[in-house]
Amino acid sequence: MKRRTFASLTLFPLLLAACGGGEPGPSNPPDVVPPQEHAEALAAMRRAATFMSEEVAYEGGYVWSYLPDLSRSWGEMEAKRTMLWVQPPGTPSMGHLYLDAYHATGDELYYKAAEAVTLALIEAQHESGGWNYIYDFAGEESLEDWYDTIGKNGWRLEEFQHYYGNATFDDAGTAVASQLLLRMYLEKKDERFREPLYKAIGFVTESQYDGGGWPQRFPLMGKDGKPDYTSLITFNDDVAGENIKFLIMCRLALGESQLLGNIERAMDSFVALQQPAPQPGWGLQFTPEGKPSGARTYEPGALTTHTTANNIQQLLNFYSLTGDEKYIARVPEALDWLEKVALPPELIESFPDRTHPTYIEIGTDEALYVHRRGSNVVNGEYYFDKDPGKPIGHYGQARKLDVPAMRARYEELTAMSPDALTAGSPLAIAGPVELPRYFSLREVKLDDLFAGRTMTTTPVTEEEAQKVVSELDAEGYWPTKITMITNPYMGPGSAAPYLEDTYAMTHVGDRNDTSPYDPTKAPATYPAEEPPTGISVESFIKNMGVLIAHVAPVK
Repeated sequence: MKRRTFASLTLFPLLLAACGGGEPGPSNPPDVVPPQEHAEALAAMRRAATFMSEEVAYEGGYVWSYLPDLSRSWGEMEAKRTMLWVQPPGTPSMGHLYLDAYHATGDELYYKAAEAVTLALIEAQHESGGWNYIYDFAGEESLEDWYDTIGKNGWRLEEFQHYYGNATFDDAGTAVASQLLLRMYLEKKDERFREPLYKAIGFVTESQYDGGGWPQRFPLMGKDGKPDYTSLITFNDDVAGENIKFLIMCRLALGESQLLGNIERAMDSFVALQQPAPQPGWGLQFTPEGKPSGARTYEPGALTTHTTANNIQQLLNFYSLTGDEKYIARVPEALDWLEKVALPPELIESFPDRTHPTYIEIGTDEALYVHRRGSNVVNGEYYFDKDPGKPIGHYGQARKLDVPAMRARYEELTAMSPDALTAGSPLAIAGPVELPRYFSLREVKLDDLFAGRTMTTTPVTEEEAQKVVSELDAEGYWPTKITMITNPYMGPGSAAPYLEDTYAMTHVGDRNDTSPYDPTKAPATYPAEEPPTGISVESFIKNMGVLIAHVAPVK
């Protein structure tokens, strides 16, 4: 459930067109740049996109990184060549980037690349309307083989150890793919995209619980015939927030006013699931009865400080959207509680640049810390206690939260008049209206969907653009050190107890562990090695974002 958003990869400056308030035209035409302007940057963009779409993509899909000869590739784990990865920065993120490049240049090459990505995602779409983390063009047997070998032996990646056969809201994959379908349908009203788009909308609305929240996976299946954490009401990775944003986008761009009920129920779930005093926070997941619950074995049933901070920000967003004080009535309580449970001074040195423990025990306000013992998924296990020593390294046991900034935002919003607060709210716009035109340069936030607002930064300089152009190699990609690699699958690990603590704080266990790790920070029993140079989707999105921001016309 580690969140990697395509939008967080690039924060390059540009004045971006936001919702214009008028009805979109039939084709939402691109912003055309004359070919003679920025010729070198435009040529580099075209060469890089051609290489990625014609040489690297498989049936229009992408994973995260590749060796130059494409002999090995990775998403969050090692991938087969026949796979696409839905989790950002995978396939949907590439589609958004190509569509942004089309808007910036008017070059049909980018639209065709975005079209290929979208068609790949339509093939990968689960019949319910959502997406799994991954899809294998070679078929179910090949995918099940992957889960039974590579996935099953990733010690720390429990979400890949079992093939559910359904779709997931985790890691924003379904959200980003759904947004791309929406954008592509709006672009030229291509009917091939309409039915899959409405299937995606149906996936979000049909999976929503009566109380307004969502499970992590849907349709509900559980594991080995028994319900598990994937059916719990999920805040982890901002599942609810991502779904709310997508539904608001559909309400705006398609005029689907009936989605307002789903949106309001979802917002109300944040209020309903805030825990009572003296612990007015939230956990990662909740039972149907509204009690915080554990999830993966290194996610104990507890309150979580980073989820609480995110939900406070969302409640402030909902107040801005509606002006309804029910969304902020208990925000001061939550802020006070976060101040109360901050790391004590004696632990600041143990968790540099962090302010709060991740987990807070229900009933005591004492911090919980997760540890592990063993060397692989067969002989290893996770456990938690109140000892901060030797916490697991792959899931942060402390967080950096800016409580004063959250309190300042609360005070700023509550000082505004109701009319000023909600002016241009996307919940009040009649619609349909255009969405922002660029999604890959930075995250599109709820604030950006208000009528009359713009997504603004400062322009990319000529020097910055030229640096990116100069680093593009002769083949057409930006060579990148791949710092997350894996051990090749070697079979299940030994079940013999492993009594040392070699792997207590590492990202990967022994050589049978297929979890990803940074080769420059290898476990003590591994020799550190130079990471391979290869092709990175993340670097492609980042560098293309610089060039798009450089060549796109300012509005």
